[in-house]
Formats: sequence, C-alpha cells, structure tokens
Amino acid sequence: MALHRLASFTMGVPNVAETAAYYREFGLTDEGDGWFSTEDGGRQLHIVPAPARRLVEVRIGVDDPDDLAAAAARLHRLDIPGVLDGGTLTAIDEATGVRAVLEVQPRRAQPVVAPTPYNGPGRYERSGGRAPGVLREGRVRPKKLGHVVLGTTDLAVTLGFFRDGLGFKVSDRIKDAAAFLRCSVDHHNVLVMNAPVTFLHHSSWQVDDIDEIGRGAAAMLEDHPERHVWGLGRHHAGSNFFWYLKDPSGTFSEYYSDMDCVPEDALWTPETFEGAKGLFNWGPPPPPSFLRPDDLAALMTGSHSG
Repeated sequence: MALHRLASFTMGVPNVAETAAYYREFGLTDEGDGWFSTEDGGRQLHIVPAPARRLVEVRIGVDDPDDLAAAAARLHRLDIPGVLDGGTLTAIDEATGVRAVLEVQPRRAQPVVAPTPYNGPGRYERSGGRAPGVLREGRVRPKKLGHVVLGTTDLAVTLGFFRDGLGFKVSDRIKDAAAFLRCSVDHHNVLVMNAPVTFLHHSSWQVDDIDEIGRGAAAMLEDHPERHVWGLGRHHAGSNFFWYLKDPSGTFSEYYSDMDCVPEDALWTPETFEGAKGLFNWGPPPPPSFLRPDDLAALMTGSHSG
C-alpha cells in the first residue's frame, strides 16, 4: 500500500511534566524538546500542553508525492479540505478534530531480533541454561509505536476519513462499535471506536516478546500499583499479547508483542467480532474502566483537570 507506517502522534495533556516523566520511565527516550523516540522508530511521541487529554495529530509515512495527490483527490471527493505543502498533505477529521499529516518518508527496515528460544513438549530450543527472560536486566525499551486508539462521537465519519480519505485498510471490526485500521503490514495502526466524547484511549508500543511485556509492566508497577489497568492477556483481533498501564493524564499505554502481520491485502479476510472476542482471547476480564475510563464524565463536561 502507498501508506507504509504510523510515524508518530502528538498527545495533548494538561500535565506535561508528569506525563513526560512517565514515558521516560516507560522506556521511551526523551529527546528534550517534547519528543520521545523508540529504538527502531525514531521520534514517535510528541507531548504538548492542552486543556484536556486528547489526540492532536497523527503522522503517516507515504512513498512519494503521487500518494499525497491521490489522497488529496479522495479527500476532495468527500468534501474534506486537504492542504498540500511540499512533501506533506494535512487534513482534519471533522468528527474528532484530529489532524492527520501524510508525509513522504523513506520506509524503515526494522532490525531483525532473533526468535526467543522456548522449550515445549518434545522440543528443546534452549537447553543447559536459564530462559533469556529471567536473565535480562535493565529497563525495557520499546522498539516502535504500534497503534493509537481514538474515541469518536461519529464512528462513520471518522472511519470514512481514515479509510476512504487517507487510504487506511480495514483489518477487522467490532460490530457497530469499532474498526481496526492499518497503514502498514501490522494488523492495526489506528483503532477508531464509538464514544460519548472524543478522546485518546491508548497508545501501544512494541517490545521483543511476552517476557519484555511482563518485565516492563512489573517495573512500572513496582512503586505505582495504581498504574495497572489490564493484563497480562492476549487479544483475539490482532493476536497480540498485551498489558495496559495508565499515565498521569489518564491515557492508557500498552506494551505489546506478536501482532498479526498483513503483507498482502489478498491474504487477509476481515472479520466482525462480537462479545468477548472483540476485546480479548484469554486473560483476566477487562475492568469497566478500560471501556469507560474513570475521567470520561469529566471529559464530557469539560471539567477534566488531568
């Protein structure tokens, strides 16, 4: 596809310093100018001041200027203004106010990490030594931004913006509630879901394997058990292992590994899930605050204070 990566996102929060400290501890590298980088993805999180926590902007990599022109034409057919400026195309989703910037960028070839050796019945991938997951030391460092999840008051409008305007593909749906969208070979890079107010539900960050999810979450919870939201578990849509934590702005952040890959559209058949499969395959049941965060009422009334 012409789109090839979710390059970065900008989150607005009322408490920039506290939120920035959280993401340093989460394992992102503080670039010192409001931006945070990952091991393989470069500058991928930008934290800016805002009256309430929200998704301000997403940046998506495309191959060349022709891809920008094609997206501009699709947006025009939807009566959505798009601004072409050099190597970028900027447009705003009418339902959420989120700014999307398509940008000509080189594709990133992510360094290959050797498979983690796991022993199994009749199979000894590792013998004569302890598992790597119990020997690793140091803080977990996410490899790249995986996806962001956006609550919208008009799912049809926001879905149309990302799919029919920008060119995202639909990987799966949750009936009448949400759509998993991809702009790369990952199962999803943006998830849009019905909500009573526009808000950023969570961001998701790739780590090497399930051990790194556990190590990362355990470190984040050691002195702050209140950060725990939901995990450890495995999603059905996307298949990824997950553990969700909460940052000081109230936005969730996810460590994930082993997500489904869609290298060719013809190799994937989107499904529509209902019930638990829309949320997870195994793990503890999600707390009510996962679907309806504790500050949602405050966000709806505009009284959110971070």
